[in-house]
Amino acid sequence: FKTFMASWPCTVRFVHSRLPALLRQRARLLSSPHVRFKSTEMQPLEKDANGSFGPNQRGLGHNNYLGKILNARVYEVAHETALQPAETLSQRIGNRVLLKREDTQPVFSFKIRGAYNKIAHLSSEQLGAGIVACSAGNHAQGVALSATKLGIDAVIVMPKATPSIKVEAVRKFGVEPLLHGSNYDEAQALALKFVRDEGRTLIHPFDDPLVIAGQGTIG
Repeated sequence: FKTFMASWPCTVRFVHSRLPALLRQRARLLSSPHVRFKSTEMQPLEKDANGSFGPNQRGLGHNNYLGKILNARVYEVAHETALQPAETLSQRIGNRVLLKREDTQPVFSFKIRGAYNKIAHLSSEQLGAGIVACSAGNHAQGVALSATKLGIDAVIVMPKATPSIKVEAVRKFGVEPLLHGSNYDEAQALALKFVRDEGRTLIHPFDDPLVIAGQGTIG
């Protein structure tokens, strides 16, 4: 199968009806919640006495994303979304197409997954110092809702050209956005200044293992 992110806030998944049996078997194996990668071998994940996957299963190396996805805390705020058949498109391209309805999340996109997972994994010291994010859209809303749910102080910097509907959405989720700069780079520069001057943790929209793991729960 092949999955890609469409411009519409949902995932489109193609499932080829003639996929060879060997590939289907491999896909099932790779999607097993009890498999992790080490070199070329696949080993079972081991739970600790509390029934959780221990720290040694949750490293930040690129081979440990499955463990981090399994330990993601996204469902404290997000919810499982449905796969909706796209009948017309399926007929048009000769494949089965399913739409992952992430537009039904509280912030109307999948971005709540990564934002919340990152923030929920911060230490008490980091939470006390507050967080900062830079975004002109869905990530900002995800950070705002996450910060409100967890009761922590958040600064969200948005470029001045951000559409008003996006700005109002951030306000609705409990954070007053700070409008700065004529473009994303200028807004991000201010966000990084908050990191340097106030010790806040930057919640990056994508370049962070815990954000990636949170987004990975979409599958």
